[in-house]
Amino acid sequence: MRHLALRLGRTPARLLLYPITLYFLLFAGQAGAASRDYLTRLFGRPPRLAERWRHFFSFAATVLDRLYLLNDRDELFEIEIEGRELIEAAMARGDGVFLLGSHLGSFEALRAAGRWYSGLRVTLVMYPDNARQIHAALAAINPALQSTIVPLGQLDSMLEVKARLEAGDLVGMLGDRSPRQEAMAHRPLLGSDAAFPLGPLRLAALMRRPVLFMCGLYLGGKRYRLHFSELADFAAIERGSREAAVQAALTDYVARLEQQCHAAPYNWFNFYDFWADHAD
Repeated sequence: MRHLALRLGRTPARLLLYPITLYFLLFAGQAGAASRDYLTRLFGRPPRLAERWRHFFSFAATVLDRLYLLNDRDELFEIEIEGRELIEAAMARGDGVFLLGSHLGSFEALRAAGRWYSGLRVTLVMYPDNARQIHAALAAINPALQSTIVPLGQLDSMLEVKARLEAGDLVGMLGDRSPRQEAMAHRPLLGSDAAFPLGPLRLAALMRRPVLFMCGLYLGGKRYRLHFSELADFAAIERGSREAAVQAALTDYVARLEQQCHAAPYNWFNFYDFWADHAD
């Protein structure tokens, strides 16, 4: 797909998404069940076949678009920004901030914003297994971007994150799933409780930094919408109050995640039983 997409261009490559989407719609049993469950919770009724198709097609489209976004081809897209003033204010202060995203839409769309503002840098903080996979993918797509990944769990990880923040980077994390056993908290999402990791917000609290909620929603065709909003500011929070502030920020994060699900319903890309309790 990378070879075909970059040689043929986006329009011919998108034609391949139709048989790919059909295949997964017919044969991806676990992912299909997860999609039906999510859409049922969102719409309050079983999804129609066209809605299930659109869900898979939106995911396929954003995966394809990552190839172009990671190769600096953002001229192919129409990207609008909500909350632009928050990014501009952070740049004016010269302070790094955390961006808390999710598997809702495309995080890669954020890189386009990084090219619109001179000097704006984006760093992604990931768990080691994910970081290795992303490094391998970036090596095939755009090797220059490998330096924008900071893997957690290494001796110098926290020092690297702190240095990136002090340099004024936007440091992105994903707050809706964790690949390893860590502290989790349950919050209601679309009518049922789901588990969310506390690690990303605790890291922001430890670094005493502001956190912005962020998502890059796919609106169909070549249109994306980047959304930024203030989530928490741990700069002035005393140590004894940090955990309460983290818990409150998580509640706010999940509420905004649900709001954006309703705003762009086919952007939910957690294709597994998100509401199951995997504590065991």
